[in-house]
Order: sequence, then structure tokens, then C-alpha cells
Amino acid sequence: MNNVFYIGATALNAQQTAVDITANNIANMNTPAFKRGTVSFAELMTSGSSQATGASRTSWNDAAAGVSIDPAMHVYTAGALHQTGNALDLAVQGDGFIELASDANSNEATLWRGGVLHIGADGFLAAPNGQPLKAMISVPRDASGVTISPGGQVLATIPNQADPLEIGQIEIVMPTDTQALRSTGDGVYRIQDDGVMLTRAKPGEENTGTLAQGFSEASNVSLSDELVSLMLYQRAYAANARLVQVGDELMGIANGLKR
Repeated sequence: MNNVFYIGATALNAQQTAVDITANNIANMNTPAFKRGTVSFAELMTSGSSQATGASRTSWNDAAAGVSIDPAMHVYTAGALHQTGNALDLAVQGDGFIELASDANSNEATLWRGGVLHIGADGFLAAPNGQPLKAMISVPRDASGVTISPGGQVLATIPNQADPLEIGQIEIVMPTDTQALRSTGDGVYRIQDDGVMLTRAKPGEENTGTLAQGFSEASNVSLSDELVSLMLYQRAYAANARLVQVGDELMGIANGLKR
């Protein structure tokens, strides 16, 4: 009978985690380039005893023991693009990521979906978290503007110079397994599996997306879908809370039995 408490406890913990992830999705509905989180439920099994009677055998070696949850999953479908008018806003139109320069103490690839670029104190184009682009594009101090083509070519407008100066090329990166990405906030992801390979290409090639300057990517969160999921998780939570309550009532009856 004690198993009912363990099964109910694993279910309550799983449903609570699912509710937390759904709440986080709703909270980030207006976060540019945010990718909604999702969960994966799996049955837990435990080893028990077995009984055999004649030719028949009843096995409890694989008894059900509740549910587990994998909360480290994201849905990487692209969000809608909105024009902002800010020349340093950059979005990926389609699939792929922009690679950022990795930390000196880390060998993990750092990927960024796009957002607001800025020119760092060292003159390099960087993401909002301060990490420069992997391409290490240096903007001249006297540049009056920066233009990024859909194909990733970066041009700087220099005073008293007729033609823009090409200062770099931004590539699009495609990981072989997006579920191996770990979110670190600010729309930045790191690869947590050494076996994941990266394909680098110019935007628009190798089935990658293109770059859109002056645009911001909206989150891919659908409020209606999240509210439906929230109701399902809440109903499941209530059902499992009732399961634990019934187990407690049965335990009370068993303890109250008199010979």
C-alpha cells in the first residue's frame, strides 16, 4: 500500500514541474526570440518480487512506480518577425542560430537566435549579454552606420567614402540535435552534448534561414495552447493529490482494524 504514496508523490512533482514550465512560457510571451519549453513524461518502473503457481507465473519484477519528467526540452519553431526600425535589431528568418564567441574557460559552443546587437567597448559587434559574435566583426570607430544583408554580409558606412566598407560575414549555425541545447537566458543556448555536430553556412544556404536587419523575432508561445496545457496539468495534479489522500484513508482504515 505504501507504493501509492510514492507513485502519487512522483506524479505531483512531475505535474508541478509541468505547471512551472507552462507559467514560464506565458511569462515570456513578449520576450523576443523566446522558445517555449515543453516536457516529456515517462513511466517509472521498479523491481519487486515474483510468484509462480504451477505453469502460470505472475511477475512483479517490472511493477509500475509512477512517472518521471524531462523538463529540459524546447520547441524551436520560428516566431513571427516584427519590424522595429532599429538598425541593430537582428533576427533569423527561418532555421538556424548565430554563433557567439565562447568564454575563455569553456569549450561549449554558444548559440544565439538573434535580438539587439550592440557595439562593445572593444568595437566588436556583440549580443546583449556582452559576448561578441563568433565572426569577431570589428566596427570602425568613425562608422556612421552598419548594414547587414540577408546573406550575412556586414557593411559599414564610412564618412567621406563613397562605397560601404565590408567588415565581416555572419554565418548561420545548424546543430544536428536541437534538444541538446541548454538555455542560459537572454536567448542564448549552449550545447551540452559533445556528440552534437554543427553545420556552418552562409545565411540562405544549406537549408538555413536568412538574416533580417531591423526586425525582431517574436516568441513562439501560443497563449491558448499554454492555457489548455495548464488546465490539463492542474486537473492531473488534483487527481494525483486525491490518490495520495485515498491512500492515506486506506492506511488509516488498516491501522484501525482490531482483531
